[in-house]
Amino acid sequence: MTVTPRRPGDPKPEPLGLLLAHRAMLRDLNRVTALVAGHSRFAPKRAAAVAGYIDDLCDSIHHHHSAEDDILWPVLEESAGPHVDLTELTDDHAVLDPKLHRVRAGAAALRATGEVPAALAADMADIRDTLHEHIADEERTIVPLIREYMSVADWATVEEGVRGRGAKMSFEAPRVIAVATPEETQVMLAEGGLPLRLMVKVMPVMFRRRERRVFGTA
Repeated sequence: MTVTPRRPGDPKPEPLGLLLAHRAMLRDLNRVTALVAGHSRFAPKRAAAVAGYIDDLCDSIHHHHSAEDDILWPVLEESAGPHVDLTELTDDHAVLDPKLHRVRAGAAALRATGEVPAALAADMADIRDTLHEHIADEERTIVPLIREYMSVADWATVEEGVRGRGAKMSFEAPRVIAVATPEETQVMLAEGGLPLRLMVKVMPVMFRRRERRVFGTA
């Protein structure tokens, strides 16, 4: 991709979608880790619901970090040039998939038996801690570079490319809506138009029922 250099005085992109995705991810990592650490077994229907939620969370994390590797990082490197060094963040991404694989294996065992494997609680805590540290590093180092060196047009192209990778919107959208402030929601609605307005009305209602099955007593 050929970037459009951001010139002094040009408007700065605001990576709100990236920040909200991080916020939703960390919220889920915290509460899923607490859930599996606090139970030794679940009834069959709830075990299936919890395992399914963990699978979707793993898919979401993989989608997010692979989109950064494949779409965001190349544009940022070309835009920021010598001001950016992504080596450490890319190395962090490389260790995520083996961790996700272990979590998925634990979820499969939970679904099959109803019992929470001890390894699942440990692996969830591991990936939670890894991503808390990684995301803090990313937001401290990368977000300022996006705002300073990327053009609004290039950021829009990055976001379009990420959306085109086929994330599961019935999982992603309600979680992002749940962590957004009213002001952030208004920004998203203004940018997303009618499709997002429909998502805001319909998806959270359906998703809350799923959350009750996973995190509640249903």
